[in-house]
Amino acid sequence: MKTAPSPELTLRRADARGRADLGWLDSRHTFSFADYYDPAHMGFRSLRVINDDRVAAGRGFDLHPHRDMEIMSAGHGVTHSEFNPSDREPAHFLQIWILPRERGLTPSYTEWQPAAAPLTAPKVLLVSPDGREDSATIHQDAEIYRLRLQPGDTATHELRPGRGAWLQVATGALQCNGLELAPGDGASTDAPGPLTFRATEPVEALLFDLK
Repeated sequence: MKTAPSPELTLRRADARGRADLGWLDSRHTFSFADYYDPAHMGFRSLRVINDDRVAAGRGFDLHPHRDMEIMSAGHGVTHSEFNPSDREPAHFLQIWILPRERGLTPSYTEWQPAAAPLTAPKVLLVSPDGREDSATIHQDAEIYRLRLQPGDTATHELRPGRGAWLQVATGALQCNGLELAPGDGASTDAPGPLTFRATEPVEALLFDLK
């Protein structure tokens, strides 16, 4: 049996992203967002937003609306606010929006808590359209995996025909099919085949498998 060739990757370096520095918020935009507009980076398949956000202690986003976006299944409309509860430490997180499969859905909310075993697993399914493997559900044909690897550890993923993959490094560094990625870097492919991840330092990353 022949082994499928490794997909070629398109790199999106961290320092090439847009930036908004509001004092209390330092946000790096992988795709066009708010005042940052780049027609070459409007999203990837159903993945519309990856903002690498750092929020100052005790600060946050005031009450604001969303609709027709899978942030917490905003559906036909929700309002919410987000704040960093610490009085000393900044909060660092990835803000992610995915387009739903249809508009006007009923708003809903899901919290995902890992079981004890997946805490140290190299690859864990966090979000899926069917909730399998105790994942949170999403109204889109999208699978989101968390990669957590120590130096020298490896993980793999097979991208099926007709789908695309986006890898986003949150912390640490790894190689994806030999390509070096550092914190904040992203890489994508629409070519089917195996993806192999090897950590070069302790790393956490998200892998999006999208229709």
